[in-house]
Amino acid sequence: MDPTKIDISGDMDSQPPPARVLSGGGRTSNRFSFDLQSLPRLQNLPSPLELVQMVRESLRPWLVFFNVSNFKTAPSMPRLSNRVSRNLTYFQSNYIFVFIVLMIYCLITSPLILLVLAGAAYACHKIRTGNRTITAVGREITPKQQLLIVNLTAAPVLFLVGAGSVLFWTLGASCFVIACHAIFYNIDAIVTEENEGFLAEVV
Repeated sequence: MDPTKIDISGDMDSQPPPARVLSGGGRTSNRFSFDLQSLPRLQNLPSPLELVQMVRESLRPWLVFFNVSNFKTAPSMPRLSNRVSRNLTYFQSNYIFVFIVLMIYCLITSPLILLVLAGAAYACHKIRTGNRTITAVGREITPKQQLLIVNLTAAPVLFLVGAGSVLFWTLGASCFVIACHAIFYNIDAIVTEENEGFLAEVV
């Protein structure tokens, strides 16, 4: 029986994809090309004031949150795990607000960070009010892209003036306060597991 022969002759095109031609006549490789249109769109993200407003609307009463009579140790590890999970769900807006307050305190005590934030906020305000498209390096940059560039530029400057240590301190202090409250607050004193889901939907 003769073996079957398969014809695989032909020319293979090994040419790489054509390079992009810039407006100035230069050429750039597709591998390292960078298009500002591919940057993520951040216009749908809420502003810090809108975020604070959303958290305030879903806050639990602070008198309930700080009720000293409801602080007690859990009788067992399973009860403790259940308590922590329910507290994190029930008081999540209060915990976020605690983090925001600690962050504001750190910013007030760090004038250099406040200066950088004020400069970035002023630049963003000017871009929004001007709402003009500018041209740089042969590319048009829209106002949304300008805002993103300002924020990306301000980020390393913030870390140079100590924003990293402030952030880690805030995260550490927030985790400590939230963990202590979630571990020792007896949520069974104010809400049962049966109506906890209903209250979470109402608030």
